[in-house]
Amino acid sequence: MTIHEHTPQALDRQAAMAEESVSLTPAHEQALDRACESVAPTWPLDRLIAVSPFWNMREQAADTVSARLSALGNIQCLMPPSHYLGRWQRGEITGDHLTQAAQRLGYRGGYKNLLSVVDGLARLPHWHNISDLVDARRDRQHKMAWRDEITHQISQFCAAYFQEDGPLNAGRLNAPADKTLYQHWLDTTLKDRGIAILMGEPKLRRYFETLPVSDAELLEAVIAELDVDAQRLHGYAQALLLDINGWAAWVAYQDWQRALTASAGERGASDMRSLLAIRLAWELVLWRYLHHEQPEQADQLSTQWQRELAELPGQVERHRKAQRPLWVWQVASELAYQQPLNRALSDSIRTPALTVPSPEMQAVFCIDVRSEPLRRALERQSPAIQTLGFAGFFGLPLEYRPAGSAMAQPHLPGLLAPKVTLTSGAPDGTQRAAKRLNWQARLQEWSQSATATFTAVETGGLLYAGKLLLRSLSPKASRASLHLEQLTWHWRDSGEALTLDDKVQLARTILDAMGLSEHIARRVLLVGHASHSSNNPHAAGLECGACGGQSGEVSVRALARLLNDPAVREQLADGGLVIPDHSRFVPALHHTITDRIELPEGEGPLSPTERQWLAQAAEQARRARAPALGLDGDRTDLAQVLDRRGADWSQTRPEWGLANNASFIAAPRHVTAPIDLEGRSFMHDYDWRTDPDFQRLELIMTAPMVVAHWINMQYNSSTLDNRKLGSGNKVLHNVVGGHIGVFEGNGGDLRIGLPLQSLHDGEHWRHEPLRLSAYLAAPTEAIEAIVARHEMLSSLVANDWLYLFALNDDTGEILAYRGQQWVAP
Repeated sequence: MTIHEHTPQALDRQAAMAEESVSLTPAHEQALDRACESVAPTWPLDRLIAVSPFWNMREQAADTVSARLSALGNIQCLMPPSHYLGRWQRGEITGDHLTQAAQRLGYRGGYKNLLSVVDGLARLPHWHNISDLVDARRDRQHKMAWRDEITHQISQFCAAYFQEDGPLNAGRLNAPADKTLYQHWLDTTLKDRGIAILMGEPKLRRYFETLPVSDAELLEAVIAELDVDAQRLHGYAQALLLDINGWAAWVAYQDWQRALTASAGERGASDMRSLLAIRLAWELVLWRYLHHEQPEQADQLSTQWQRELAELPGQVERHRKAQRPLWVWQVASELAYQQPLNRALSDSIRTPALTVPSPEMQAVFCIDVRSEPLRRALERQSPAIQTLGFAGFFGLPLEYRPAGSAMAQPHLPGLLAPKVTLTSGAPDGTQRAAKRLNWQARLQEWSQSATATFTAVETGGLLYAGKLLLRSLSPKASRASLHLEQLTWHWRDSGEALTLDDKVQLARTILDAMGLSEHIARRVLLVGHASHSSNNPHAAGLECGACGGQSGEVSVRALARLLNDPAVREQLADGGLVIPDHSRFVPALHHTITDRIELPEGEGPLSPTERQWLAQAAEQARRARAPALGLDGDRTDLAQVLDRRGADWSQTRPEWGLANNASFIAAPRHVTAPIDLEGRSFMHDYDWRTDPDFQRLELIMTAPMVVAHWINMQYNSSTLDNRKLGSGNKVLHNVVGGHIGVFEGNGGDLRIGLPLQSLHDGEHWRHEPLRLSAYLAAPTEAIEAIVARHEMLSSLVANDWLYLFALNDDTGEILAYRGQQWVAP
């Protein structure tokens, strides 16, 4: 093994130990791969979408993952006993719920005495890295903890490395192409003399000089010197990645993007193992440092470390057993939600439906849970109104490139890769946008120069003071409409323009999927959604997840343009799909903070009566939602108050977003229309009778349902453990790299998940963590066959990451899919 050329003579013993290391065995390689593959991606702020942090562990049972994360990282995947006790005291969880939950889980131990559960959890041992063991004997009153400094140092390096215009960017461009993340870190660390001073360990730097120069050699040295066998390496490596989970998630995002565009069989290079090597390098440095500089503590450290390794396999099992009573309470909570919903759905189907005339207006909404209350309000305006639910990107596999920009923004779910590039702009839009981007680039270049640092702050502050004062005294929401006067459609891979036949095929597929191939009303609103908030780094998380963290404006305006095209309609008619001449598709935006429905291309197509329907529905939805925001629903200026709320730069809770989501329902609208779902359900219209080969059902289950699961799990995990799986206090957020993510304060790990203020009102949680209950109105055989064809679905169902129900929309019978069989729920 090669040791860095500056290795001090005094460290020959450590170097000799490194020389004795052997190549990684296949079992070691597999353990490292499993640890690296356990990390789920996090999307950047400008295209922020919800992701389940457990996604890459879905092949394991949910309770096993919970125990594993608890043992390795002290991460909580269940609510504390006090939460369940509160639900019991309020009568929300009953004895019957608990009995049924215990029977379902096959648990016969004690679970009703939550005090004993608290005691059992409090006495659980957790895994300790070497840095933790060293910290246990460190003078914490006078010296900084190693864990904190390691996380901070790695995080600062990653922030400088990954941002496109960061301080390490020039060095990266001039470095050899095959230089790894670990090697960049080692070069940077060897030049940093401040770490030793900060930690009060003046001889520390020379131990970084003993580190191997390659990732592979570093991993070999660690395994040899720390005596880690393959069985324990997986857990140890995963625990270390959990220490820097935010940056590991960022690396996983880059891997995800490469995989979306990779050819079949390709697997692009990943920085994940190199990031792990950085964290392991710190462990090795501390190990060598203590053994050489503090031999009186080294023997004890070695004993403690061997004990940790010996106990690791049993720790996860101890945590799993200790958590089993809480899982009974968690399942009881989910039964308490499901059982009333089951009864309501069955009763709705068994109640004869009223005959309604053919609709004069159809409104297709995104399936986002915030759409459900507004859909009910709109339907109340007239029996001539029909609403439908469809994924918010409306089936367009787009990336959007505005005029003057070289960057394209995906407008589709993160699970999918865009196939079409849509470009747009006003006649003079390209030149105007280019000038704006050029000015912004010059300002950024000036503000980052060394001589301008303080000048930029002072001058920028003075220039912004007046605007800030005006926004404080009279906040007013504003959202510039996109320049979509001209649209061009190109295939993303080839760059060739879409032909008329291409557009016709796209239009036919979308109309069939939306269920609009049978009857098309005189006016069809395509209703995307948007949210407008100020001073909010996570604003994209309130936009449309199906549109890649953007508003639905591009999707609805592009689709309306496509479906109103006379040439497209003519060819559709030739193929048997007739859009009546009097039918007009109208793009619309549901502003989720105010519940206002905007028509970005004008109100011309709508009659005064239709415009009044929209205004009255918005007003009713606002009034119903106001109490949840601490507002009086009867006040006459409610719309203006909500508008100012979104524009207020000091407002930490502009809206509750998708908080309290709990179910996904794919069924005809007449099944759910009589039920107040309280804004907790993703509703996708689906009639299996018009889907003979169940291709539409397969698309629903593999895209919208999975996206709903991601959203559900992000809200759940951010509530269950906001310290590790959420982003903390948004008042303290600082944006990293312009768009990568946020720090809470000025350091620590990159934060993922949702801010605390998106989930908690200061007194109570506004989100109840329940696993998604997915109801599909389709034959059980079709559902079962689709689950069997897709690994991700079979893993989610078999390992209890979501509940899957078959809803018979003729009889009202509901069956649950458990253990690869259909049983009574």
